[in-house]
Amino acid sequence: MSGVGATTELRLRVSVATLVRVLFENPSDGDLMLALERKATLHTGENGRIIEVKSQPFGGAARIRDLRALQDLIGDIHFDSEQSRSEQDFRVFIRPSDWETVRQFCIQHFSLVDDPILETDPRRELAEEFADTLKINVRPDQYSYQPTATVVQDNPAPTANVHAKGYLTARVYRVFEAYILDSSLAHTMLTNSKSFSSRDLGKLAVEDAQNGGKGRANAILVLPMKFIREVYLAMSPNERNAPVVVEKNRLDETVPAVLEGITQPKYQRL
Repeated sequence: MSGVGATTELRLRVSVATLVRVLFENPSDGDLMLALERKATLHTGENGRIIEVKSQPFGGAARIRDLRALQDLIGDIHFDSEQSRSEQDFRVFIRPSDWETVRQFCIQHFSLVDDPILETDPRRELAEEFADTLKINVRPDQYSYQPTATVVQDNPAPTANVHAKGYLTARVYRVFEAYILDSSLAHTMLTNSKSFSSRDLGKLAVEDAQNGGKGRANAILVLPMKFIREVYLAMSPNERNAPVVVEKNRLDETVPAVLEGITQPKYQRL
């Protein structure tokens, strides 16, 4: 059984995703730069219209290619939404007692190359997100990538995901480093970062909603790697568990998860 939504028994949400540390050399001075996906989302609720703008590592939900392999281990599974089910995104509700089995399942399959059970590389998500942010089709020869770690959030926390808001969620991330090899692409990323302020991006999200879209807009935020490391190293580990504002940019709590040597109590790095 693989329906949609939580039940009394299937109430622990599990989100399995890729996170990508996208790096490139600044063509003008050779400094190492970190690129993040900058997202504006228009929310409409009881308190009126709210525009949320945040920057986070590239990546997204991993696809489970063979759902039966997991069902054979733990039985019933419910996807958290019709969208997750249609796209086979690994965002599911399970029995809380099955978390350790699911955790080990993910760790095992993430260690394999071209695994037939679980999507184990970031190429699809990178292609989709570069298309969203830069309106270009990135080519495989324009970057290299390699896995760097698996990160686990064992202590479930309420999710802000619109499809399952408030449900306790445990997480498994496969972390990669992608290095941009094409200097023209690096230049395009820098230009995009400088061209849009958070305010600009919010206006685009409003326009998207007015034109019948979901009220979203995407761009790129580029920051010097040395600077962003200094920001997080100056913070206590517990402070890194929450979003932070850096130069008027709200950085998601997942940003430290892609940085080497930056610990966060909420995540266990394997």
